[in-house]
Amino acid sequence: MRIAIIAALPGELKPLVKEWRRLPSPGRHILMWTRTDGNGDAAIAVCAGMGAEAARRAFAAAEAHGPLDVVLSVGVAGALAPKGHPGASRVGDCRVLTQVIDAQTGERFPLAASTLAGGEKVLSIATTARVADAAEKRRLFETYGAVMVDMEAATVARLAAMRAIPMGCIKAVSDDAEARLPDLNRFIDATGQLRFPSFLLHVALRPQSWGPLMALGSGSARASKALAGVVEEFLRAKTSNS
Repeated sequence: MRIAIIAALPGELKPLVKEWRRLPSPGRHILMWTRTDGNGDAAIAVCAGMGAEAARRAFAAAEAHGPLDVVLSVGVAGALAPKGHPGASRVGDCRVLTQVIDAQTGERFPLAASTLAGGEKVLSIATTARVADAAEKRRLFETYGAVMVDMEAATVARLAAMRAIPMGCIKAVSDDAEARLPDLNRFIDATGQLRFPSFLLHVALRPQSWGPLMALGSGSARASKALAGVVEEFLRAKTSNS
């Protein structure tokens, strides 16, 4: 069995792949790792940046290493459900999602039950073309009832559906529904990479953003660690049943 794990950024995968074998990069901004267990089951993890185009590149890079049996969209995501709501998540919480919604087209992609650890309740993630601010998070929650937001899962789901490959989606919360962050979108380039020097200069001149960004960094680290644990559990369960 070959399982592809698609993420956006290296930091999202770092706790998971720290002992995996690094693969040569097939292109600029594409990072890949792999490991094979004693039964010959292989997992390949790929990240290529934020957004739809980067997700397409990551998917293609994973496919180039051989046919895929299962695809996982993983990473950190923003929470949508407000505090006090039954569907609310705290920073660091990790969820196995059951549905992906493309917020641009309205398409819904149910996730294969066979790839999920549980899934009794419908837990949806909405995918947008931009980093969602607090107002957009409210709109997405009210419109779709989704509990998380990201920028890649719908693209991965569409590509998996076109190939009839079962897909799962595991995301961990890096920022809550009320988080007030500076606008990151203006610093994301066409390849889905954060223009870090420009962003740092922008932030350095705006002390009011330092606290929220530190909280986002801390939350992302907690989320990535939690994500690694759930993905590892998924891989063990999936390969033991193959």
